[in-house]
Amino acid sequence: MGSLTKLKHFLFGKPIHSKRAQHERLIIVFALAVFASDALSSSAYATEEILHKLQDVAIGGGAWALGYLLPITFALIALLWIVIFSYYQTIQAYPTGGGSYRVSSENLGRVWGLIAAGALLIGYVLTVAVSVSAGASAIVSMLPQTQPYAALMASVAVAVITFFNLRGAKESGAVFAIPTYSYVVLVLGLILWGAFSMMSGGSITPVVDHHTIAEGIKPIGTMALAFFIFKAFAAGCTALTGTEAIADGVLAFEAPEHKNASKTLVWMGIVLMFLVVGISWAATNFGITAMSGGGHGAGGEGYMTVLAQIAAAIFGSATHPGFYITQVATALILVLAANTGFADFPRLSMFVAKDGFLPRQLTTVGDRLVFQNGIITLAVLSILLIIGFNADPHLLIPMYAVGVFLSFTLSQLGMVFWFRKNQRGSWKAWVSGLGSFVCAVVTLLLLFTRFTEGAWIAIAALIIIVMIFFGIKRHYNWLDKRLSIEDEPALTEVDTTVILLVPRLHKGILQAISYSKALTDDTRAIHVTLGRDHTGTIKKEWQAFGEDIPLVILESPYRSLIRPIIDYIDETLREHEGDKDHMVTVIVPQAVPKTWLQRFLHSNIAFSLKLALRSKPNVVVTNVRYFL
Repeated sequence: MGSLTKLKHFLFGKPIHSKRAQHERLIIVFALAVFASDALSSSAYATEEILHKLQDVAIGGGAWALGYLLPITFALIALLWIVIFSYYQTIQAYPTGGGSYRVSSENLGRVWGLIAAGALLIGYVLTVAVSVSAGASAIVSMLPQTQPYAALMASVAVAVITFFNLRGAKESGAVFAIPTYSYVVLVLGLILWGAFSMMSGGSITPVVDHHTIAEGIKPIGTMALAFFIFKAFAAGCTALTGTEAIADGVLAFEAPEHKNASKTLVWMGIVLMFLVVGISWAATNFGITAMSGGGHGAGGEGYMTVLAQIAAAIFGSATHPGFYITQVATALILVLAANTGFADFPRLSMFVAKDGFLPRQLTTVGDRLVFQNGIITLAVLSILLIIGFNADPHLLIPMYAVGVFLSFTLSQLGMVFWFRKNQRGSWKAWVSGLGSFVCAVVTLLLLFTRFTEGAWIAIAALIIIVMIFFGIKRHYNWLDKRLSIEDEPALTEVDTTVILLVPRLHKGILQAISYSKALTDDTRAIHVTLGRDHTGTIKKEWQAFGEDIPLVILESPYRSLIRPIIDYIDETLREHEGDKDHMVTVIVPQAVPKTWLQRFLHSNIAFSLKLALRSKPNVVVTNVRYFL
């Protein structure tokens, strides 16, 4: 076993046998942490996104905005349950996995399926970027001096999550379960504590004095007011992102897969509902609004999220140990919410790649029974996005929800056709139809209200990725046609000319000479000399050991070892021009050092030669290794 392999096994664990794949499935407790962390974590910033839009039109940004917060939140919860029930039906219809890509492809057509897949892939990359950026915001709220390092903290968080995902699905689920449930328990406990305090006759006062709570709105018309309310509703729809993850990952659940997935979906809806309503209720009753400036990227020192302000108000200060515990739990769930993207992006990529619309390397299952190439691809793309937007969630969120709701729309519309095609319950088709209609309206609303804020980037990215899909498919179709053997004649005999590279005569090269003679009678030995000093010695030694193989001395006045060899190979190919069955085999003797450190003391001309000859037809480069 090589040193790199040993290091890989040390870091990521020993390979898991394929027959143990069933044992790597997730039970509901772990699955909720893996697949629902994105949806649950969105409760930490959904209320804040609503308030930011309402405060744009409120005088002082205060009490008027809080008056509309709960009604908008309840509208979001109604939409949440429509989407959840629609995906519940999808899981029952596709018990082996019914993501938007498969549902849309089978029922609406391949193009719509690819649009849904592209929207979701973009959504998963943004899931990672938004989640860890929001986690960085939670840390900045607790420790303002860390603001300049937000992008670095977010990038390191992605690297850590990538590491655990490469170790296997079951192991990542166990690791992420504790922070996920800690956040849920702490936030719900915080809200219940605040409610009990108010019911007991106490009062809770915001500890942050960076903004003024004031009545009234700026003088605008009714239509403009409605626009701002719809804009706030659209901003809050980020709370629904991640809802589709469970339907996409049914096969990751323990048997019976679809039943456990359905239960997890319902539990996610219940917990998310209490979290979002609870945080909005607390903000309304405690008089807490979103701070101006938004994220750490613009807000500077002293910025606190709405959830951080709620915790500080309930604990009485932003220095109370309970405040820090809440912020740490919030940061962890926000960071680990990225795991939803890591759970589903590789699986979706695998399905699309199997159909030939993404590189086939994305179908590869690694040592730990995970799609490691998909995991690494997601990590790289999300880190680039984090750095590009300085880990500011308020800049990333407008791009986030558009693609997700577009995939919701296509998936539920596909289910309407599925019910019609299979002649199943008509009322269920109506539910999916309602879900599709509502999601379509929300998609248009998001595009209309957030187009200039960044939603246009998501649409542009979607168009590009769908074009990439078709470009890759076109290449694979061309490749299949080129490699087809249907119209080819029977196998023909191939003859070869062997070119043996001789740097100098020693024991290791003798086996290469014997191997060359075993291949063909047409063998030539090549020695490249950078000067005439050793030419006589190599000729004399070759006469003694080179058998009857002719030795060709190539001079290299420009001190290149590769160029003269390439020129000689080209000359040999010209000798057999027109004979497509004639091959040139270049044999390179290669010394294999005893330890990996000794490799730095040896040159490897074979590697450079293979690179130089990679585009030449009918040329084979092979190594005859001798171990030192």
